[in-house]
Amino acid sequence: MTACVFCAIATGDSAAHEVARTDHTVAFLDNRPVFKGHVLVIPTEHVVTLPDLPDTMLAPYFSEVRRIAGVIPKALGAQGTFVAMNNKVSQSVAHLHCHVVPRTKGDGLRGFFWPRVRYAEGEQADYAERLRTALAD
Repeated sequence: MTACVFCAIATGDSAAHEVARTDHTVAFLDNRPVFKGHVLVIPTEHVVTLPDLPDTMLAPYFSEVRRIAGVIPKALGAQGTFVAMNNKVSQSVAHLHCHVVPRTKGDGLRGFFWPRVRYAEGEQADYAERLRTALAD
């Protein structure tokens, strides 16, 4: 198998702006976010698509996706979230990942056109810390 960047993040061999970690998942900020605070939630086990996710992982995985989606509005001043997952087509990394994107009415996201923004120097660490704090509550 070719080296998987998300597996490297899951094992701690590659750095990421982590916001949460459980026995079964890692959540971290997307380096090319749709909006600042855009989180990716991955299973720690290498799974390529949602149909490949073992039944025993469904509850732990989606519980963490739900938990992240629940704290983003308050932690980041968003009005809600957009939660999405690609399976093969448009899947930039062949490791299952769920996008949890902060949303605000009028933010410009239309359909499936995902504009990307950049973090200013040090800003990604600040967003990660805000989310970690909210998740710890």
